[in-house]
Formats: sequence, C-alpha cells, structure tokens
Amino acid sequence: MAILKLLDHGSREIRDPQEIKTYMNERGIIFEQWKASMPLNDTDSQETILKAYEHELGPYMKKHGYISADVINVHKETPNIETIRQKFFSEHTHSEDEVRFFVDGEGEFFFHLQDRKEVFSLICQKGDFISVPKGYTHWFDLAPGYFVKAIRVFMTAEGWVANYTGSGTDKRYIK
Repeated sequence: MAILKLLDHGSREIRDPQEIKTYMNERGIIFEQWKASMPLNDTDSQETILKAYEHELGPYMKKHGYISADVINVHKETPNIETIRQKFFSEHTHSEDEVRFFVDGEGEFFFHLQDRKEVFSLICQKGDFISVPKGYTHWFDLAPGYFVKAIRVFMTAEGWVANYTGSGTDKRYIK
C-alpha cells in the first residue's frame, strides 16, 4: 500500500489509494494498483513475473508505445548496493517516462515539481504501479529496506538513462 508524503506541508501523509491516485494524476503522474493473475513466490523467474502481470502490462505497453519490459531485483546483498542507491538518489530527469511496477519490496520516489513549487514523495510497495512523465524532476531511494523487485518498462533499447540536475534540492530531503 503506497504512502504519499507532502513534504512541503508539514510532512502530511496520505494512505488512501484513491486519494493518492487523484493527487498523483492531477500532477500528470499515473498511479495504479495491480494484482498478479497467478500466485508468485520469491524464486520465480523474470519470465514468470512478467507473465503474471501480462494482463495489465501488455495493454499498457501497447497503448503507450513501450517496446520492452524487464524485472529488476536489488537487495542488501546486491554487489555495490550503495553505489546503485546513489545513482538513483540524485535528482534527475529522463527523456522517456519512468515506468515501474512494484512486484515486491519498496522504494520512495521524490518529486520536485518546479511549476507548482512543491516537493512530495511516494513510497511504493508491492502492487503499486507508477509512471513518471519524461522531463519530471525526481529521485528515488531504495532505503530503508534496500529491497526492490520491480518491473521496468522502456520505449528505447537504452533503458534507464538519467540526466542529473545538480540542483541540490535532493540533498535537503536526505534522511
């Protein structure tokens, strides 16, 4: 279950999925919750995971022109986990949407919407789907659990490419 944190408003938290969806959608960010079409376990392959969500993933990819999907699985034992965390944890944008579906674990997306002069975050957990539009300023944190198993969806063969802003905004929200 996702948790929306309004960081510029006294750290108010919103836990109601419909209220979160409305808030995110009003800002151009797609937020949904998906369920697998079959039971999954920790040892399932990428192919099995993708098949379990094909009923949601396939139509979404076709509608929006995505060409590939894969599964990322990072955890405390992942080599260079802190380096990986820092790569995501610096404020950046992308030239394509950043689409993630959380199969398991959790992670926190931070958003810096300059046109609205606001910063907020969304803790995504198992079952949460998010699509961050290209050009949106954001960053992502693996902490506190250092465990994220997520489906990633791409429009290009290059996959995840960050354009770091260097603004320093992210540093004001480091825990």
